[in-house]
Amino acid sequence: MYGWELLFMSWLKEIRSSEVKHLSTRKYLDAWCVFFWATTPTLFSLFTFGLFTLMGYQLDAAMVFTCLALFNTLISPLNSFPWVINGLIDAIISMRRLSRFLSCSEHKPAELEQTAGSSSSPSFSSQFNFELEDMAVAMCDASCAWSSSEEVEKDLVLHHVTLGLPKGSLVAIIGEVGSGKSSLLNSILKEMRLIHGSIYLGGSITYVPQVPWILSGTIRENILFGKAYDSTRYSDVLEACALDIDISLMVGGDMAYIGDKGVNLSGGQRARLALARAIYHGSDIFMLDDVLSAVDAQVAWWILHNAILGPLMNQHTRVLCTHNIQAMSSADMIVVMDKGHVKWVGSSTDFSVSSHSTFCSLNEFTVSQVQSLECSTNTSTETKQDCKPERDSICVPGEAQEIIEVELRKEGRVELTVYKNYATYSGWFITVVICLSAILMQASRNGNDLWLSYWVDTTTGSSHTEYSTSFYLVTDQFFFE
Repeated sequence: MYGWELLFMSWLKEIRSSEVKHLSTRKYLDAWCVFFWATTPTLFSLFTFGLFTLMGYQLDAAMVFTCLALFNTLISPLNSFPWVINGLIDAIISMRRLSRFLSCSEHKPAELEQTAGSSSSPSFSSQFNFELEDMAVAMCDASCAWSSSEEVEKDLVLHHVTLGLPKGSLVAIIGEVGSGKSSLLNSILKEMRLIHGSIYLGGSITYVPQVPWILSGTIRENILFGKAYDSTRYSDVLEACALDIDISLMVGGDMAYIGDKGVNLSGGQRARLALARAIYHGSDIFMLDDVLSAVDAQVAWWILHNAILGPLMNQHTRVLCTHNIQAMSSADMIVVMDKGHVKWVGSSTDFSVSSHSTFCSLNEFTVSQVQSLECSTNTSTETKQDCKPERDSICVPGEAQEIIEVELRKEGRVELTVYKNYATYSGWFITVVICLSAILMQASRNGNDLWLSYWVDTTTGSSHTEYSTSFYLVTDQFFFE
């Protein structure tokens, strides 16, 4: 698997170099804007006073400083003009993107999808060999795609799926990577575009994704998720998901604060936390996308028998995408997916003797393996029973406990090492040039004002000058540059 790293790294470097090229172009344009922002006042005064003097008029102090005040008032809107253009360009691009999004075709499920209680349910059920009232999910010749383009035939992910999932059953969906297992769940959730066929849902749905979504908050807030707190059900859910011991070891118990995206939790803890949230809320249909892959074999066995097959869920319909042999052997129905097609549907007993068992043969799961796993699990169960007093003491104070380190922030002035590091990474030559340019720019602006003042003083009143107007203009240009 690590052989792909060099290939993806080369792609990232190419994209990054292209991005840096465009960003550098924009920064050069911003630099030109800053240059004109700094030089516009001097240019205005230079050309205005120079043209005024060349036309034969004489400058005085009142006229010069009045004009300078007027120029400073006009400079601000003129300097903002380049940024106004940039803002207009960004606004036009954003408007085009929003227009493309809002112009997409609307999702119209009324003609193709049907839910429980619809008047057309009899015609829908006539296409099956079973009663629709006994089905939690029924799909009739359903073809789904993620894309919204018109060329849907090339973008189909699920092809003519006909499937019925009985109420209260455990359905294991298996198949190779990319065979369409997760897409099948998303089509039932109506997250995909239904191109052809019909989908029937017989109740409420709870979905546990393959990558758990974790709320930035306490563990209890993640499990309750806005629902009222029931201490008995809450404790049963924690025990069924093997979270009770994990929580008892945390500082603050179930009021421990979880960082963004569960940064301070392991992958298995995040998966069990998402499963606990789904079980606590309770729905008619549970959609579980490979929730057992993030935990080890013993924890997976515990979750399977105490949560998925336990009293909290055994009366509900459970659709489980998995590669776990234990779950497949316990399933009431197995669905084999291959390249977006349903290749086989049947019981676990029939699957062990079917031609599709080569994917993950149940015959390889021998009795000795089952017994050894049960023995090891029984040992862990006894350990958990010994720890039950600890689980019962999970109740903690009502305040959330932070268990993540607070980001350190330095206060005070910026240290010289920071400037030194900036200069080192940028290059000492460029750093010196930038500093000298800033000093000379400010000196020239101040010198320009001083020279205009001297020019006015030497050309007004009784003062006589031996220099021509061209000399003053050239000198003023020198200060400008």
